[in-house]
Amino acid sequence: MIKKNKSSPPNTLFPFIWHVVQEYKLAVIMYVLLALAAGFWGPFNSMLVKHLIDLLPLVSKSNTSILTLPVSLIVINFIVFDNITWRSITYLKYRFLPLILNNADNTLLNYTLQHSHQFFQERMAGKLSKQLFNCIDGIEKIISSSASHLLRATSLLLAAFIFAYRVNPVFLIILMAWGFIFFSISLYMSKKLTLLSENQSTKESILGGQTIDSITNSFSVALFAQRETEIIRRAAALRNYKEAYQKKEIYALTMHAIQGGLIAVMMALATYFLVYFYGKGLVTIGDFALILGISMETGHMMWFTMGEVDELNKVIGKCNESLKSLMVPIEIQDISNAISLNCTQGTITFDNVKFNYKGSEGLFYNKSIKIEAGQKVGLVGYSGSGKSTFVNLILRLYDVADGTIMIDGQDIRQVTQNSLRANIAMIPQDPLLFHRSLMENIRYGKINATDEEVFEAANKAHAHEFIIKLPEGYNSLVGERGVKLSGGQRQRIAIARAILKNAPILILDEATSQLDSVTENLIQKSLWELMQNKTTIVIAHRLSTLLHMDRILVFDNGKIVEDGTHHDLLNKNQLYKNLWDAQVGGFLGDE
Repeated sequence: MIKKNKSSPPNTLFPFIWHVVQEYKLAVIMYVLLALAAGFWGPFNSMLVKHLIDLLPLVSKSNTSILTLPVSLIVINFIVFDNITWRSITYLKYRFLPLILNNADNTLLNYTLQHSHQFFQERMAGKLSKQLFNCIDGIEKIISSSASHLLRATSLLLAAFIFAYRVNPVFLIILMAWGFIFFSISLYMSKKLTLLSENQSTKESILGGQTIDSITNSFSVALFAQRETEIIRRAAALRNYKEAYQKKEIYALTMHAIQGGLIAVMMALATYFLVYFYGKGLVTIGDFALILGISMETGHMMWFTMGEVDELNKVIGKCNESLKSLMVPIEIQDISNAISLNCTQGTITFDNVKFNYKGSEGLFYNKSIKIEAGQKVGLVGYSGSGKSTFVNLILRLYDVADGTIMIDGQDIRQVTQNSLRANIAMIPQDPLLFHRSLMENIRYGKINATDEEVFEAANKAHAHEFIIKLPEGYNSLVGERGVKLSGGQRQRIAIARAILKNAPILILDEATSQLDSVTENLIQKSLWELMQNKTTIVIAHRLSTLLHMDRILVFDNGKIVEDGTHHDLLNKNQLYKNLWDAQVGGFLGDE
């Protein structure tokens, strides 16, 4: 069972929000107090208007000073509770909200990037990005809008209860009973609205993922003339999204109609009892202004607030759906006391290793083999025989089910993943580059490298020649995933990056497969120089590239069936000999 790292951020919305805002506790406290203060404006204003109206019969043409105090207080009320509070709230948003959102963004991205290789293989990058952005957008809405309005509504309702009671307890009972019924019905209906919003968000994410998938593979769409197929393929997702949207909106419309009817009932009751008590001389004209004022203010605010609650539910639905997808337990984690790998030689040992992919039969079973420090080892075999898995396990992109993989006698599960991979340079068969400059892409192998070191690595990889011919040279952007470059050019950038990294262990996965013969011969010399004094593992389908390896391991269904030099394996006349003969025959023809 996968355990959640104690240092991991919470995977539920409001604990997660607290996790990213607690650094700014003082600002949060000020924000809450100001939002609460803002709610007192309406009831205070109605109370001051009541006193002003009750004083009007006492005013004479020669004496209006009696109105000075209530009028002054009305002005102060506007300045303090309406203007200053909201301007201060706006300032706090401007000052701290970007910092909080940056913290949330960094937290989510940092956690997401810790996921295993398999996690990203099973999910669309575009969908993950959309979920991250949805979560950040939702947190912004909760903090900047929903929180302030809900807090304001709380203080307004409290003040309304107090002032209503002072006029007559009946009005307090009306407000409290109405408030209880209004909130109960609204919150009950909002629960279903939350589920409907989550469902809509899920359908929207699926639709967005399909759209991004089509755009990402636009070249294939054009190449196979399948634009219409892509449109048809999205029809079901569009229909599901439309149905989810309509179902949610119809339910929201019904809820709003019920809320509007409840507010009308509350106003009717308040007006009836005002008239009744006035007839008995129990309330004043000013009380009319107070009760009607706070009733309208309360009704309007509660309507608006429940609208905010509806929006809040929608946002919560999206955020929960995003967090549910992003904040899943990390499959491959550093142990609590993990140390940095001390790779001084580069000896790699597999000791009784067992491994299988999820939902598949075991690929490796009791695999034991040792690659000595500085050895150059080739891996060959049919596709799916376990070559890439062998390399991925060394990189700890997957964890073994049993047994141990060691580098210089250190179990790779006992060291940090960063230190492990910092000691390994890999050149993949199909390297993907960042949508950044060529300088940045090469320097990714050694972030603190000087420009001169980057130029030297590019020269050794024979990339300098084509880079300087570009209009912006090393500052040229390569496009998303490096699409502006040819396959061979991307490969040379990846080789330059590995040269710059200069790690003690080197892994080449068909590193020259996309190069022309002339360039490949030149780069092979550079790669050979790079291999010196390094433990090197080379995956190759072109067996001629392995002639000078110290050892060649032949894989078949997860087993190493042969181990030896090129000449030794030819003499054994087994699988390697068959592969060699088939390849030579394919290249040279039968004689």
